Amino acid sequence: MKIHAEALLFDNDGTLVSSLESVRRCWTRWAEEFGITAEDFARVELHGRTAVTIAADLLPADVVPAAVARIEALEVEDVANGGAVLLPGTRDFLDSLPADRWAVVTSATRRLAEARLAHADILPKTLVVAEDVTRGKPDPEPYLLAARQLGVDPARCVVFEDAPAGLRAGRAAGMITVALATTHEARELDADLVVSDLSALSALVSDGGVEISVRG
Repeated sequence: MKIHAEALLFDNDGTLVSSLESVRRCWTRWAEEFGITAEDFARVELHGRTAVTIAADLLPADVVPAAVARIEALEVEDVANGGAVLLPGTRDFLDSLPADRWAVVTSATRRLAEARLAHADILPKTLVVAEDVTRGKPDPEPYLLAARQLGVDPARCVVFEDAPAGLRAGRAAGMITVALATTHEARELDADLVVSDLSALSALVSDGGVEISVRG
């Protein structure tokens, strides 16, 4: 299978880097600090959504700002403890792309996103974070903003995601979706293409765009 595109839009956590263990550590501690029961915590979709949305699902509105600040602090502190590890294929795939053909689109705050990306030595020219949008994933707004910043028609963009919420956002934006089975089972991921991780893909750049192929 070959996919032709003008721009490639990557989620970060679970797509470019692995932060799953850090997320579990930090959010478990956060839930305990705010008195959230395991049952209530388990019913909320965590991965791929903004912290403010998650906190709003679990806590009274007047507590949400402090709760969001706390989880951001916990996760930023945890970056140095293995909170952002490059996933297979990430370095080679990104290095094959011109800087103006790709962006990182994450539900993390700017402070957290920049900390994880810097730790993994990923320096995107274009970065869309939670503070840049009014509605986070699964709403298409983050991906539509990234396409606009890159000056590319959304229909000519490919979204790379590991989370169902992010894939829903990409589809709603009218973009081609590629799912990476790094944090979810392949059967849980609804996308145009599902692969194990970026090591399964190669990119060929030309004046007409980028051709993405599945290796061998």
